[in-house]
Formats: sequence, structure tokens, C-alpha cells
Amino acid sequence: MDVRRARAAGPPAGGDPETTTASLVDGWFKTGNVAVLHPDSYVEIRDRSKDVIITGGENVASIDVEQVLVSDPAVLEAAVVAAPDPVWGEVPVAYVTLKDGRQVADAELIEYVRQRLAHFKCPKWVLFEELPKTSTGKVEKYVLRAKAAALGPFGD
Repeated sequence: MDVRRARAAGPPAGGDPETTTASLVDGWFKTGNVAVLHPDSYVEIRDRSKDVIITGGENVASIDVEQVLVSDPAVLEAAVVAAPDPVWGEVPVAYVTLKDGRQVADAELIEYVRQRLAHFKCPKWVLFEELPKTSTGKVEKYVLRAKAAALGPFGD
């Protein structure tokens, strides 16, 4: 999705001049949002392009996996990011916060997703922790991506 006249949108990329310049193409500010235009002209924002996971040549929208995970009764919130994989290039890894007093095993959540989505979209790993957030409550996926990358290749 593109937004015309970036000056009206405020300084993109937190004021980082290099990133801002890269985001401006022919007068258009590239937001990085992935959207769907429905027949009734409704625009639905689906994900961020940098959050799309490419595993074995297949695209996985992180939001699709997150929506399934949070539909589990034990899950309070979830974030899915790419982790390096020696075979598939990237694999989905889920960071999950459970509701108070609830417990579920990582294998149970993976199976829960597997029953609802294509197998290649299922998280390879589920890690339980409180999600890092900004002061406004937005999940800091870049922190989770760095954590997943630091864990090294997941492999089989």
C-alpha cells in the first residue's frame, strides 16, 4: 500500500534520513503494508511486507498464524516471526504469552495451528514469554526477529 505526499504523513522511519530516502519512490511513500482490495472497495491491511515469512518458496503471512494462535483458549497474545533455517531458508517461530493460570505445551499449539492452516505455515518452534512492546503497546517484532536469529538455525 502506498501513501501519497509523505510530508503530510510525518517523518517516516523515526526520522532516520537513510531509511526515509529508501522509502520514498517517485513521490510515493512505501509504507510496507500488504493489503487486499475487496470488490466493495474496502481495503483490508493484512500484514507488513517485512513480516512475511518465506519458507521453502512459500509466503506465510505472520498475521494469519497469529490469529489462529490467539484463538486457542490458553493464549493471550502471540507474535510470529521468521527464523533462519538451513533447509527452508526461513521458518515461522511463535512467541506466545499465555493467559493467567493457563498452560499448554508448545507441541499442542503447533498441532492446533496444523489443524487449521497449511503445514508449511505452522510454527517450527513456540517460545513462551511476555512480548516486548513499545510505550503505545505495539509488539516490537524486530526484537523478536533478533532473538530468533540469535538462537541460530532451527533445522529438523
